[in-house]
Amino acid sequence: MTAAPDRKRAAILISGRGSNMAALIEAAKAPAYPASIALVISNNPEAAGLGHARAEGIPTVALSHKNFPDRESFDRAVHAELEEKAIDLVALAGFMRVLSPWFCRQWEGRLLNIHPSLLPKFKGVDTHRRALEAGEAEHGCTVHVVTPDLDDGPIILQARVPVLPDDTTDSLAARVLAEEHRIYPLALAKAAGG
Repeated sequence: MTAAPDRKRAAILISGRGSNMAALIEAAKAPAYPASIALVISNNPEAAGLGHARAEGIPTVALSHKNFPDRESFDRAVHAELEEKAIDLVALAGFMRVLSPWFCRQWEGRLLNIHPSLLPKFKGVDTHRRALEAGEAEHGCTVHVVTPDLDDGPIILQARVPVLPDDTTDSLAARVLAEEHRIYPLALAKAAGG
């Protein structure tokens, strides 16, 4: 996928199937969308999302974090790949790695994440189970700018879903994921200046 000169070049970092990645790729196909997806990087060489990205003609890189002595050396290798492809914005989409403060500083203001809760509630993992156990009336997802603090940083967009009386973690997760797929492309467009 080649970008028009005025479109921001975005990279997506994934660890798994890449359903949010797929939503971003689909949105970026629109000629008026202000970003192009120029690269997909995964820390998991077996990530199903890599195949999807390749099928869409997007360059991919698999860099196993297991091949690096520490978090920052892995992050520096990712940064080098992003620099080589002249990336403007980075979107984390199910990227299951905590990024080093060094990396966050390099990409300050240009690094986005989608999190399956209404931040600041339920930072970290198991958000759907925790929302149900807490008796929340609503749950949702948040796109935010990444800072060195986990699941912190300025909020770009949020979407809310009601918690239903018969919800399970799976049913709640499915409704939240549908909203993730809706708002992440909007948030990336906003970050890209659209």
